[in-house]
Amino acid sequence: MKLMDKVQDVIKAPLSSEQLAMRYRDLCDDPCFANVPGKIEIDVWGRMVMSPPGTYHALVQGRLCHRLAVLGGEPLGEAAIATAMGLFVTDAGWASAEFIRLHRGESPFMTAPELCVEIASPSNSAKEMEEKVAAYLGAGAQEVWILYLQSKRCEFYGQQGLLQQSRFPVDLSDLFK
Repeated sequence: MKLMDKVQDVIKAPLSSEQLAMRYRDLCDDPCFANVPGKIEIDVWGRMVMSPPGTYHALVQGRLCHRLAVLGGEPLGEAAIATAMGLFVTDAGWASAEFIRLHRGESPFMTAPELCVEIASPSNSAKEMEEKVAAYLGAGAQEVWILYLQSKRCEFYGQQGLLQQSRFPVDLSDLFK
């Protein structure tokens, strides 16, 4: 086969989770991206999506990670997860000790931890949030939380859809102070 037969000019189909993970590892190893502020995600077509967080976003993210520690296991900040819908980076999350034992060496995670949390920004769309909920649940998360900074509220999702409350006993009072 000639070299030209192997060259692909464009991405012809959505990338698999494994292909997304490989691209993400390459980004992490590339010194050009070492000091990029914010998080980088990759959609299923290989395009980078960058989100610079604001100060209030960072404060709520930090508070939440501290509160998730009461669950034992490991609270997670900005965990990269390869899903069927793209490579997403959670704003926060939680993983059991068993999950960490099984997936410690993965970068990115090929399975979502038990709890994935997104903190919505005014630049996010409702469709984007719905897609991330579906992606994390499809990758194995037990629950996905969306925190809304402007309205100071939380939504909890499980495999059955929107939940009245989370099964994870975390005190979310004063989270948005």
